[in-house]
Amino acid sequence: MTVIRQDDFIDSVADALQFISYYHPVDFVQAVHKAWEMEQNPAAKDAMAQILINSRMCAEGHRPICQDTGIVTVFLKIGMSVQWDAKMSVADMVNEGVRRAYTHPDNVLRASILADPAGARKNTKDNTPAVIHMEVVEGDTVDVQVAAKGGGSENKSKMVMLNPSDSIVDWVVKTVPTMGAGWCPPGMLGIGIGGTAEKAAVMAKESLMDPVDIHELRERGPASRVEELRLEIMDAVNRLGIGAQGLGGLTTVLDVKIRDYPTHAASLPVAMIPNCAATRHAHFVLDGNGPALQTPPDINDWPDITWEVGDGVRRINLDTVTPEEASQWQPGDTLLLSGKMLTGRDAAHKKMKELIESGEGLPAEVDLKGRFIYYVGPVDPVRDEVVGPAGPTTSTRMDKFTDFILEQTGLLGMIGKAERGPAGVEAIKKHGAVYLMAVGGAAYLVSKAITSAKVVAFPELGMEAIYEFEVKDMPVSVAVDARGTSVHQTGPQIWREKIEEQAIELI
Repeated sequence: MTVIRQDDFIDSVADALQFISYYHPVDFVQAVHKAWEMEQNPAAKDAMAQILINSRMCAEGHRPICQDTGIVTVFLKIGMSVQWDAKMSVADMVNEGVRRAYTHPDNVLRASILADPAGARKNTKDNTPAVIHMEVVEGDTVDVQVAAKGGGSENKSKMVMLNPSDSIVDWVVKTVPTMGAGWCPPGMLGIGIGGTAEKAAVMAKESLMDPVDIHELRERGPASRVEELRLEIMDAVNRLGIGAQGLGGLTTVLDVKIRDYPTHAASLPVAMIPNCAATRHAHFVLDGNGPALQTPPDINDWPDITWEVGDGVRRINLDTVTPEEASQWQPGDTLLLSGKMLTGRDAAHKKMKELIESGEGLPAEVDLKGRFIYYVGPVDPVRDEVVGPAGPTTSTRMDKFTDFILEQTGLLGMIGKAERGPAGVEAIKKHGAVYLMAVGGAAYLVSKAITSAKVVAFPELGMEAIYEFEVKDMPVSVAVDARGTSVHQTGPQIWREKIEEQAIELI
């Protein structure tokens, strides 16, 4: 009989969550590096360079890889011979570990979890509760897998009930382009096949805990239909040319993970869940001999990459920029922004719209005319930081507000991650505005360009409050110009054709 103490379990969960907030799995870093070495599209290569530099900075500085420090998912396999020395339930112990990790004073993590999701959507303040999957198995240990899943990639999850004769590969190839770039490729696809609808989804999520090993599989050759599917899907998705951050390129996915389960003769449930460029997971086993703490990797396992400002980069003063100047920017141009900008995400946009429609108007501190708004919910600062990691959030969520805000406020431009949808692009074109893209997965790197930060409106919204940032040389690229041309439409199309015509070798 193995006795697992309450404090050992809680400490192990908290340690794992702190660990994965700033350490990428080394196998993932190596996979991104390999993709970076092979990439031929300069924009995609630049994006992966920023992701790798950000990863190393976070590993060295012990700060979050992404400002979205995720919703916690835990898979527990509890041995039947385990006895608990605990006063709390297993779920309560997990959530206490989450609470301690996310409020750790040396590395505060962003609280993103909202209670009453269909109603008040009130932040729980400590990122609890976690999503917990428990299984009782043979043995005398507790096997724990912990992940922190960002909302941008979780929101792109897909599920379908195929006919038994349908092609899974065809469904994936048709579906991945509909996911856009909000899941921050390059990443991994987790796929669950069989069982029932909910079983397929859980298998897809759990598969993402596995290490990147697609290259080893390719070298030794597949030994089952599932392994054949992994290679077929990997190759088919990368031939789409979506590329890093959706800019077009050779690598969209770094690996494809699949788990399956027997299913009904009439059914073929398939779930697909992507992991983003902030892939975060850890594994530990409790055997009764104290807490199971993570071992830091060797920083030399990270590639030594530098990000250089290339020729033709424009330096933009946000305090003096004019619509006429912005109208000259071309899709794909790299800009370095300096000056003051405001921030605002979903909740702030909803509140601004309500205030304008009510006749009350916006607070004086939220004068958007001629200014830029950054779609971000930053991590709280620690030590001498002015702000914590502050990477962009998925911009399509703001599309339904875009025409109204541009019309009513005179906003000049927006900054976020990934593509804009048809409504967003049309509004940008209509008002002669611009949309700039920062790299998702480079939150700590971006934060180093922010020289001051203060909340100017809606403090009750927590991380979704409106801030005023002052920035110095913040790197972005023009994703939608004033004429409505989107690099997220043109880039993948160009690279899909190049891959097909030139038979370019993919990873």
